[in-house]
Amino acid sequence: MPRFAANLSMLYTEHGFLDRFAAAAADGFEAVEYLFPYAWPAAELATRLRDHGLQQVLFNAPPGDWDAGERGLACLPGRQGEFRRGLHQALDTAMALDCPRVHLMAGLAPSGTDRARLKDIYLANLSWAAAEAASAGRDVLIEPINTRDIPGYFLNRQDEAHRIVEAVGAPNLKVQMDLYHCQIVEGDVTTKLRQYLPTGRVGHLQIAGVPDRHEPDQGELAHGHLFDVIDATGWQGWIGCEYRPAAGTSAGLGWWRRRR
Repeated sequence: MPRFAANLSMLYTEHGFLDRFAAAAADGFEAVEYLFPYAWPAAELATRLRDHGLQQVLFNAPPGDWDAGERGLACLPGRQGEFRRGLHQALDTAMALDCPRVHLMAGLAPSGTDRARLKDIYLANLSWAAAEAASAGRDVLIEPINTRDIPGYFLNRQDEAHRIVEAVGAPNLKVQMDLYHCQIVEGDVTTKLRQYLPTGRVGHLQIAGVPDRHEPDQGELAHGHLFDVIDATGWQGWIGCEYRPAAGTSAGLGWWRRRR
């Protein structure tokens, strides 16, 4: 059966952030993920994880100025130094939280900039980051994101993400495959799971109902079927529950309770 991690940036928002760890554990989650840990001391987060018997399985490296609309640095010209400093900050935090993987957001493609130039920067940054992360015993991930939620995002398709991972050639650089984004951009999710999970290049999955990003038992994707497909491939990773509850987190977990 797939293993599910609560995304604390989207779930349990009826609680303050630090109280979401307890809420997730009370509902039976054994793992958590979230966007960013940097607003809180790592020691405090580690205590919350330990006190509630939770594993930290994913968070993002610093994305630039999030509040100003930036969505990552990895492909951006002239930001390589900031990208490197952020990666080191993320790896230090990952060590403190015993988190095995960090997502590196690609960023928004600057208007008028040649895409080939951005790809060269992206590949160079990812190659460097993978080597740094390997020294720390961590994986780094890239995620295709749909252009409806983040217009202009550099990386949108699964096939492109896998070509990039293959081009870099680092065993600890993997794809974060979000089925919500995949369905919006490409569809054919069952086939893509069967195609990509056996490669070993998928390091993490995420789910949400399509099109409204609510619970995965809502919308156009048959997640029960997709979970069976994931099981059939033998994939053993975590699935992040990165959705916005329609009416309260705990009340909306019927899809998961039926699966347990």
